[in-house]
Amino acid sequence: MEIKGQIVDIPNRKIYAGIVTIEDGKIQKVHPTEENVPDQYILPGFVDAHIHIESSMLVPSEFAKLAVIHGSVATVSDPHEIANVLGVEGVEYMLDNARQVPFKFNFGAPSCVPATSFETAGANIDSKAVDKLLQNPEIKYLTEMMNYPGVLFNDPEVMAKIASAKKYNKPVDGHAPGLRGEDAKKYAAAGITTDHECFHIDEAREKAELGMHILIREGSAAKNFDTLIDLFPKYAKQLMFCSDDKHPDDLILGHLDQLVVRALAKGKDLFEVLQAACINPVKHYNLDVGLLQEGDPADFIVVKNLSQFNVLKTYIDGKLVAKNGESFVETTQAPILNNFDTNPKTLEQFAVKVDSDQIRVIKAINRELITESFEAATTSKDGNAISNTDTDILKFTVVNRYQNTEPAIAFIQGFGLTEGAIASSVGHDSHNILAVGVSDEAICKAVNLVIANKGGIAVVTNDSEASLALPVAGIMTNVDGHTVGHQYAKLDKMAKETLGSQLTAPFMTLSFMALLVIPSLKLSDKGLFDGNRFEFTPLFI
Repeated sequence: MEIKGQIVDIPNRKIYAGIVTIEDGKIQKVHPTEENVPDQYILPGFVDAHIHIESSMLVPSEFAKLAVIHGSVATVSDPHEIANVLGVEGVEYMLDNARQVPFKFNFGAPSCVPATSFETAGANIDSKAVDKLLQNPEIKYLTEMMNYPGVLFNDPEVMAKIASAKKYNKPVDGHAPGLRGEDAKKYAAAGITTDHECFHIDEAREKAELGMHILIREGSAAKNFDTLIDLFPKYAKQLMFCSDDKHPDDLILGHLDQLVVRALAKGKDLFEVLQAACINPVKHYNLDVGLLQEGDPADFIVVKNLSQFNVLKTYIDGKLVAKNGESFVETTQAPILNNFDTNPKTLEQFAVKVDSDQIRVIKAINRELITESFEAATTSKDGNAISNTDTDILKFTVVNRYQNTEPAIAFIQGFGLTEGAIASSVGHDSHNILAVGVSDEAICKAVNLVIANKGGIAVVTNDSEASLALPVAGIMTNVDGHTVGHQYAKLDKMAKETLGSQLTAPFMTLSFMALLVIPSLKLSDKGLFDGNRFEFTPLFI
């Protein structure tokens, strides 16, 4: 098979008329030609350098079905979401499902399951289990080391996991938001090779100077592209693009192709941008992904132009997997696997007796994972603390999904709901049930919708309710990706237009409000947590 067009030779910074010859899934030859070729460009496919497939709410096979349309041929996939629910069995589930489709997922061994000891997760993956996973050639790296205090203080379990990765010559991903100075030096010196959590460009520059690769993240909630894009050109060889978390409605619209277009629109060099989008992840993680070189797997894309990057065709191992917006990745029968065991909750369980006239409040920040905190007057009725829509200080709960315990309660500002409630069992990283709402009644109803589905997201308005079931580990569904994307978009619209949320992605933002390893104030199923001091803190002051 031959493909003709303008060859985009990224390493040599050249574009020329040429022919790509493919045989048995490999590129046999790439050579220039003087004959007329079609008005199209041939280049390596895009590689998302860090993503949790689970955040798309789709099993890997359905994720692939959507991603190939946008020129993605591979991901560096961290399965710690399903691992926090199901342990090693969850990682194996992702590997099994991924094998069903022609897409290169490149999973890692989860480093932090559970993420902390301050929450209830569904499983534990210790250093021995990590070592065993890393022996599998399908496992390409040790996933994001969120326990950076464990690195800094030489925690034996943490260091054993890093040592295993070094033993098998596999990279270690980082996760250290705000870490600077001597602490950053020690973190990098331990063998941490990347970070996708840089919120400020100075932090990113500092880590890049330490030799770390910086991942420019633009997901459904956390968006750092504009903050970090000026790391080009100085650190071009150390940069990659990633989504981290990508909701299904966003994946329908685009993937890394969008970031490439945006970077070029900001005047960044074409070859440097493509190096970050196509080349650097493959080199850093030693992936079996082709780079349009002779002898490589035939993983490449054909685009209409080099400004809008309209993807005409996507090839993986020489197989045409997408053409003009149509995916040829077939839906597979993915089994249901779950770990969900809690009873419906009662209205009384969400009542909080007033203990003081002041409370600590979580402040959610649009398009960020970090939160702020402040103190506010307690709003009460009949001796119980309640939501206040005038000040946008709403009741927030985390409900243990793995056992019957009392809900943890806090208050949060930033969601802007004026009626009803939203709830989700996509709650990083332990995936308990999170809900925020204007009344105990609405919160209870939303939580129980999720429980009835054994996982999912839900919206409760004054006169209606709707939900999306996520029966695979309580965080994914095996339903067709387009269907899920449209269902999710409907719920997202309800949360914004009916309930009044001004957040860009209210469900994605909600999902990070229990992520204790990201400062500053969060809520776990065990209570309100100060992420700066890394300890529980009282709700009432």
